[in-house]
Amino acid sequence: MVLSKTASESDVSIHSTFASRYVRNSLPRFRMPENSIPKEAAYQIINDELMLDGNPRLNLASFVTTWMEPECDKLIMDAVNKNYVDMDEYPVTTELQNRCVNMIAHLFNAPLEESAAAVGVGTVGSSEAIMLAGLAFKRKWQNKRKAEGKPFDKPNIVTGANVQVCWEKFARYFEVELKEVKLREGYYVMDPVKAVELVDDNTICVAAILGSTLNGEFEDVKLLNDLLLEKNKQTGWDTPIHVDAASGGFIAPFLYPELEWDFRLPLVKSINVSGHKYGLVYAGIGWVIWRSKEDLPEELIFHINYLGTDQPTFTLNFSKGSSQVIAQYYQLIRLGYEGYQNVMENCHENAMVLKEGLEKTGRFNIVSKDEGVPLVAFSLKDSSRHDEFEISEMLRRFGWIVPAYTMPADAQHITVLRVVIREDFSRTLAERLVLDIQKVLHELDTLPARVNAKLSAVENGKNGTVIMKTEMEKQREITDFWKKYVMERKSNRNKIC
Repeated sequence: MVLSKTASESDVSIHSTFASRYVRNSLPRFRMPENSIPKEAAYQIINDELMLDGNPRLNLASFVTTWMEPECDKLIMDAVNKNYVDMDEYPVTTELQNRCVNMIAHLFNAPLEESAAAVGVGTVGSSEAIMLAGLAFKRKWQNKRKAEGKPFDKPNIVTGANVQVCWEKFARYFEVELKEVKLREGYYVMDPVKAVELVDDNTICVAAILGSTLNGEFEDVKLLNDLLLEKNKQTGWDTPIHVDAASGGFIAPFLYPELEWDFRLPLVKSINVSGHKYGLVYAGIGWVIWRSKEDLPEELIFHINYLGTDQPTFTLNFSKGSSQVIAQYYQLIRLGYEGYQNVMENCHENAMVLKEGLEKTGRFNIVSKDEGVPLVAFSLKDSSRHDEFEISEMLRRFGWIVPAYTMPADAQHITVLRVVIREDFSRTLAERLVLDIQKVLHELDTLPARVNAKLSAVENGKNGTVIMKTEMEKQREITDFWKKYVMERKSNRNKIC
C-alpha cells in the first residue's frame, strides 16, 4: 500500500519556483505585503521583471561605465558592506581615497610638491562634486564682499547653455543666478568671448565644460583663461574658473596631453571629474580637486568625532559605500598611464570607425568633433519625411539604445542622435550598429511620412492668402511634435508599475 499526503501551502520546499503560489499570484505594488515569501521566489520575481530593462552594454546613451574586470568586481562585492564615512573603522579605505585624490590632482597638473597632500574629496558623482565646488566659490566670494562692505546677496555663475542639468540644480538649490551663453547652429559650446562679456562683479566663477554632453566637444579653457585674466586686470576683480571635466577629465591627459585646460592655467581653481565615466568605474563615484587649501574655505569643512576620532568632512551626504572608491584605486594602479592611454585611444579609434560608416551612407551630418569625448553625434541631412526620433525608436528593435534630442537655445531647431563610445564598445559592435542603422533607413524609405502628413507645410494668412513655412519653422514644428510624442510615451510607461 502506498501512503501519500497532501502538501500544505506552506510546504514550499517541494514546489518548483514557478509552480509556487508566490509566482502565481500578483504581489502588492504600492504597499508592503503582509506575509513573507521564500527567498527563491523573491529573487525570481525581481529577476524576471529586470529582464525587461535594456542591456547596459547596448545603452549608447550613457557615458557611465558598464563593464569592469572580474577581479575588480570581486573587490567591489567584498567591500559592499563597508560604510566609507566610518574612517576610523576603515582606515585603509580612507587611505585609498586619499591616494586617488593625489593621483588625480597630479594628473591635472596641480601645483604640488612631490610629497604634498592634494586638496580634494570623493563624491557620489560629478553632480555632488559640482555642488561642493560651487559652494566653495560662493562662500569665498561672499567673504570677500563682506570684508569690502559690499552687497553679497546676488551671486551669479556664467556658463554655456550646453551645461549639464546639475548646474541648473546648483543655481536653483543654492540661490545663484545662472547666466548662460546661448548656442548657435554649428557652434554648440560656450563662446569664451561672450562668456567673459557676461562676467560682472557678482560672478563667483565661470564654468567651462571639458566634454559637452551634447556633442563631446571640449570648450576652449585656455582662451577663456586669457580673456578673463585681461578683464580681471582691467576691473580689479579676481573672477576664477571651474572646469567641469566630468566626461573629459580622464580623456584629455591621455589623448591630448599638450592641451592646456587644467591647473596649468592660473585662474582654474577647481576641477570635477566622474570616476564612473571615463575613470572606468561603475556608477557612484566622482571627484573634485581644488588648486590649493586657500580655494576651499575652512568654514565649509565639518569635524566630527562620534565615530572614534576627529574626522574632517565636506560632502552633501554622509553615509556612502566604499566599493567605488576601492574600484577607482584598482583601475588607477591596474591600468596606470599606459593602460588608460590604450583604452582612450581604442575608444577614439572606434568612434572614427562609426563616424566613417555613417558618412558613407550619405544621409547624415556629423555634429561632433574628432577632438573631444569619443562619441559620434549626427543628424539627418534630409528630415522632411522621417526624422531622428523615428530612427532612435526603430533601433530599439535591434537592442540599441541611441538617444535623439534637440539642442538647447538658440539651436533648439537642431535634432541629433548620439552614440557614446565606451571601453566595452568594440569595433565589431561599431560596424554592426552601422549595418542596423542602414536597415532602419531602408525601412523608413519604404514607409509614408508619419509627421509631415499631420503637420501642414503652409499656413493661411489674411484674406485667404497662403504663406509657406520656412524650413526652420517646419523643422521646429516637427521637433515639437516628436518631443511631445516621446514625453507621452515616457509618461505612459511610468504609469505601468
